[in-house]
Amino acid sequence: MNIRARWSLPASAAFASMAFAAMDPAFFAAKVYPALEDAQCRGCHASDGVASGTRLHFPPKDASQEAIRFFGMSLGVLVDRGNPAKSVILAKPTNQIPHTGGQRIKPGSDSEKLLVAWIGHLASTPEASASPARVERTQRAGSQTGGAVRRLTHSQYNNTVRDLLGDDSRPALRFPPEDYIDGFKNQSRGQSMSPILIEAYSAAAEKLALNAFRAGDVNGLIPCKPASADDSKCRDEFLGKFGRRAFRRPLNTAELRRYAAAFSAHAHASGKFLEGARAIVEAMLQSPKFLFHVEERPDGRLGDYAVASRFSYLFWDTMPSEDLFKAAERGELRTAGGRDGWARRMVDSPLAVQAADEFFSQWLRFDRVLNAFKERRRFPEFTPELAAAMVEETKRLLQDLAWKDGNFMDAFRADYGFVNADLAALYQFPTPQAEFQKMPFPAGTPRAGLLGQGSFLAASAGPVETSPTARGIFVREQLLCQHIPPPPPNINTTLPEPSEEKPLTRRQRLAAHVEDPSCAACHRLMDPIGFGLENFDALGRWRDKETILINVAEDNRSTPKRFDLPLEIEGEIAGLPNSRFANSKQLGSILAESPVCQTCIVRQLFRYAAGRRETPDDREVIDRLSARFKESGFRFRELLIALGPAVEFRKGERNGN
Repeated sequence: MNIRARWSLPASAAFASMAFAAMDPAFFAAKVYPALEDAQCRGCHASDGVASGTRLHFPPKDASQEAIRFFGMSLGVLVDRGNPAKSVILAKPTNQIPHTGGQRIKPGSDSEKLLVAWIGHLASTPEASASPARVERTQRAGSQTGGAVRRLTHSQYNNTVRDLLGDDSRPALRFPPEDYIDGFKNQSRGQSMSPILIEAYSAAAEKLALNAFRAGDVNGLIPCKPASADDSKCRDEFLGKFGRRAFRRPLNTAELRRYAAAFSAHAHASGKFLEGARAIVEAMLQSPKFLFHVEERPDGRLGDYAVASRFSYLFWDTMPSEDLFKAAERGELRTAGGRDGWARRMVDSPLAVQAADEFFSQWLRFDRVLNAFKERRRFPEFTPELAAAMVEETKRLLQDLAWKDGNFMDAFRADYGFVNADLAALYQFPTPQAEFQKMPFPAGTPRAGLLGQGSFLAASAGPVETSPTARGIFVREQLLCQHIPPPPPNINTTLPEPSEEKPLTRRQRLAAHVEDPSCAACHRLMDPIGFGLENFDALGRWRDKETILINVAEDNRSTPKRFDLPLEIEGEIAGLPNSRFANSKQLGSILAESPVCQTCIVRQLFRYAAGRRETPDDREVIDRLSARFKESGFRFRELLIALGPAVEFRKGERNGN
């Protein structure tokens, strides 16, 4: 029975009662909204969903009831008031109109009846009853938008003790590993202080303090020459200078008094001025004022030193320089012009390359290839050195585009690269004259950009086989900022095994995902992307056929038999127009031209800079940054310069992150 027929049927008493109840927007929040949630509509129709480019945007998970009610009213724009039965809000989830997510609501179900009742209410409601502006304001009111206290990342800790103490031992490499949350290791909601991390900070502080004065004051931490162990004048000068650098702002009176007492106690007990200094260094390195960045004025705005610190950790991934401290003292960071000028100056520093590399390594998950395992008999050439070369190749491509003011979207379609001899052999390219020199790819090669590099292709594959699903997830989540919901619980993920009678390619085996309704909705969004890259094996080598080994019984023993199977190479990014492709070069061109991908780069850098996911309250900032990125010809340097002030001075931010 079609929609029109169902709509025209006489309603039962219960259904009529339900339609009457729908006149109250609270009905939507209590009945219809949960039905849409159960149908997993939010998974795609969220700001980070694969349908983020459509008109249907669900409010945040933590939205208020008022925001949910106004969301229900906003669905009026998806209702055909002349013929409600043809409303897209009904026809899409029931798959009466082809729907990328497949059938989410079964025709004739209670969920459909609830939705029909709400559509009937909206069809009889004036269109201006819930203006888009009012709905958006209400949704924003229901979201969590405040900043959060953030501690130094392991990278920032290493760089800070290097610049504070002159210590290059990189102690944070021995700290408990950081978790990736929302794609990065610096997200505030994942920066808890576990007992083991606190112990690691304590041990590192003790060792760093000992090393700082083991051979005397070799790094010039003490700005004066003490006359005696209890020289209070030199002590206070040391506390003022070192304290300002360690806490990234001047010590207040109470702090000076407390640290002076601790200094004098240790210096007096040992009879050594340096022992007092050592105790202070150890204590300050364990203070939250060192380990965290959080400073604000009474009005909730960031103070001068806090702005300097946040700029420094964004642009340099380390503590402020003396010049930046002095700029904060002079108030140069209080104006938009002053902040822009310092942002440009800082981006021109070599330290900015180091900081950007840290962003690139987390965004593109270099750890996955560096920690990858490949079956040695199939891929004997895969070594830690080759994995490191793959990462170096990607870093050099991004550095070339970012710091030579190239079009950063060329990262996806570049027909040149930075390879060494091992990578050239893997890619079947001519051997370069120098290691990692910039070289054009051979004419006609289907390999291009990031998605043609081993750092992606090897990382998104298993020990033996490719993984179209993993490659598709990477493109969706890292490059399009679209979250793929996890599989339902207790689902059977076993794929059919190939046999001698029926050898199957990876693509043919994965067809089971589309045949199972519980899998199809998500796998249609992921697998077809990976299918278009199946010419690249699990190491990133080009192949024309897929080779599989099947154990067959011969002479009472099992013997592996080789099958070379033809590949069906055709991929697509569901939801993006004109997105069919057959290799990384074609896929790269699609992504480079996609506004979704262009905006995703902005969003990823915003998340990294702010230490949190964006919220509806950040939409204006993201849109403004995206426009500037595009107007600059997609120059990464200009995006970075614009990002600093945009993140640090976002209206409504309260906490100093």
